[in-house]
Amino acid sequence: MVFCTLTILFWMLALRDAFGWTGSWAILTGYEGIFCGFSAIYAAMAQILSDAYGKTILPLGEKTAA
Repeated sequence: MVFCTLTILFWMLALRDAFGWTGSWAILTGYEGIFCGFSAIYAAMAQILSDAYGKTILPLGEKTAA
């Protein structure tokens, strides 16, 4: 999730800068950046809490066998 939203954010920022899109596009890009940041914080906290308590506190998704 984090890297997917980060990729989308980079593309949105590049399009904004390349074409000079401002207004609604810039606001939408900002919201995407906030969502990306919150998903990164969630993922980090989930890993820290799982290591600290030895069990899943905040789920990150199912682990599948390779």
